[in-house]
Amino acid sequence: MGSAPARYLVFFQYFGTRYSGVMETKSDQALVGVQNYLEKAAEQLKPSAPIKFQISSRTDSGVHALANAAHLDVQRAAGRAPFTGQQLLQGLNRHLRPEPIRILSAQRVPSTFHARFCALSRTYIYRLLLGCAHHSQIPVFERDLCWAPPGGPLDIAAMRAAAQLLQGTHDFSTFRAPQAEAQGAVRTLQQLQLQPAPGLLGQHGLHGGLQFWEVRAKSRSFLYRQVRRMVGALVAVGQGRLGPAELQELLQRRDPRALPPHATAPARGLFLHSVEYSPKDLAIPSAPAEEEPCGLS
Repeated sequence: MGSAPARYLVFFQYFGTRYSGVMETKSDQALVGVQNYLEKAAEQLKPSAPIKFQISSRTDSGVHALANAAHLDVQRAAGRAPFTGQQLLQGLNRHLRPEPIRILSAQRVPSTFHARFCALSRTYIYRLLLGCAHHSQIPVFERDLCWAPPGGPLDIAAMRAAAQLLQGTHDFSTFRAPQAEAQGAVRTLQQLQLQPAPGLLGQHGLHGGLQFWEVRAKSRSFLYRQVRRMVGALVAVGQGRLGPAELQELLQRRDPRALPPHATAPARGLFLHSVEYSPKDLAIPSAPAEEEPCGLS
């Protein structure tokens, strides 16, 4: 019998174009989930029980992550000391090559910690490329990393005004995917901002006449496809196809069918930027009696 499993929090990033999404899928598909590769790499560490990654934030096919999070329990054979965070990081990264997936950090956490339920907030960024008259103008290095909406320049001031209307606590039913389960749709959008952003290798003069902008959205949690549908609606405002007042009216309708299907921004421009936790939830207590699951303290 091995020693008790040690729980770890890992942050990891990936290039989403190559995968069916972050979650595990059947391995006979043409594209599988990032989780498939994470758990295959973990198998190589010779644990005494299979390792499952409990992932904080679900992302779709084509969506990228600068830093997603997961927790995992690692049980080693009797007499083997638990991995240090650094050993786990190096071991997983060694076995993830050559996939565009990388473990950024790994640390021991209490057995009560849960990567999904302990998250205080999740921040996404959506990268927009403006100034493209034709999709062939998108730099090669940016093709899977941004969306260049057609139809000329966008009215940034109108988009910012519309974003202000979506901030705060609302029922965001209009902005969930129609096929998603109709559970509670009230969310508090802490941040929805539009700001100029650099392009990859922009300092080398590759982006003449092109402008990159980022939509940054922060909330404790989001509905399925909420960020992409909000970005699609903001772009429609920027194109003059939707007024800020009409956007507020759509929000108040609380009906996912009120937003046309083509209003969803494509997956390729979306990045999970960060997942935030309280240091208190990450601290390993000195006595087991002090442990309380997230949300109960």
